[in-house]
Amino acid sequence: MGLGLVPNPLVIPVGFLIGVLIALPIGPINFLALQRAAERGFFGGLAAGIGITLGDAMIAFVATFGVKALSGAVAHYRWAIQIVGGIALIVSGAKLFLSRNTFRSAQDAAATTLSDYAWDIPKLVVLTVTNPGAVLSLIAIIGGASTFVEVESRIDATAMVLAIMGGSFVYWLVVSHLINSVRHRLTSEAMRRINQAAGLILIGFGCLLIGEMIWKRI
Repeated sequence: MGLGLVPNPLVIPVGFLIGVLIALPIGPINFLALQRAAERGFFGGLAAGIGITLGDAMIAFVATFGVKALSGAVAHYRWAIQIVGGIALIVSGAKLFLSRNTFRSAQDAAATTLSDYAWDIPKLVVLTVTNPGAVLSLIAIIGGASTFVEVESRIDATAMVLAIMGGSFVYWLVVSHLINSVRHRLTSEAMRRINQAAGLILIGFGCLLIGEMIWKRI
């Protein structure tokens, strides 16, 4: 990979679009971030979104820069990563399913800051990078993007990673704001049902991840 000083002008919009696409709620981690926004308000959703964005950036860095040693290690230890990811999803899901009286009103949420939910950032980073579905889908999307734009230099790769982060962050910023603007309509009972549904989804995905690895190693 070369050392070009100016990135390919197509890299940034393509990377931004990739960031938005991978942030769409099609997996358990993204669904968890939506739940955080519904339960905790804007900053709760934003903290979860930042965690996912950083996790996606780490995956994008490996995929875009083609770090062979790290990619090989990820492939070699995929079974362990998948088991850890599965356990993390099951634990998070169980906590959600069993949670009680955690719903904050819109007025309470307005008084909070991002620092109140800072712990969710590293938590969502770990959940993202240990989720094989997120890793494989992002790598596949970046690979498919090569049809439209060539990443030929380090500056191209850097611009791609930053653009992916930007797209993901903007998506979660907007979605967290939209959910926060309507969450006052939710009742505590409705939030309890959302938590239970989200918990079951996370537990289900976690069991699938662990089950797949056990099946392969029998």
